[in-house]
Amino acid sequence: MMAPHATRPRIVLGSTSRYRAELLRRLVADFEQSAPGTDEAPLPDEAPAERALRLAIAKAEAAAGSARDALVIGSDQVAELDGLILDKPGSAERARAQLAASSGRDVHFHTALCLLDTRDGRRHTHVDHTRVRFRELAVAEIHRYIEREQPLDCAGSFKCEGLGISLFESIDNRDPSALIGLPLIALARLLRETGIDLP
Repeated sequence: MMAPHATRPRIVLGSTSRYRAELLRRLVADFEQSAPGTDEAPLPDEAPAERALRLAIAKAEAAAGSARDALVIGSDQVAELDGLILDKPGSAERARAQLAASSGRDVHFHTALCLLDTRDGRRHTHVDHTRVRFRELAVAEIHRYIEREQPLDCAGSFKCEGLGISLFESIDNRDPSALIGLPLIALARLLRETGIDLP
């Protein structure tokens, strides 16, 4: 473990997501948010967990810019159904198709985290895995859900912190915050390793 630094570094969240900001606020009250502007296009033959980690690192590096004395957090989540990536749907039609395909099946979520310490350039990383078992969903249920929550910017087409929880039969993971988009158990450990006192 690194020795604590004399002054606490700035903490920067490389995301404009309000969901990730709400999660980070559980650990630290004072942080900045920065839009990383990362190209999220997939690479050929890239495994879902590898893609999530690559993008988490890219977001942290982009948000860091030329910042000094900062801990920059990047995170990315990739949903996988039978080896195929479920991207953010972007439209109600695609969201309906994703939820219909997920009905009665397991969807795996890979949530990657990168904590970039600009004081020494070190990258601390972690990938969390969650298995979600969907209920058998009726067409009317899918339509009602999408109309009510508009989960068009969410991997897998749902918001588990909201009404999306009603779509599930079970959730299997080590860290419930990971499914929302930022694995706090791992992040708390990485912050402690870089000298931040938690709790």
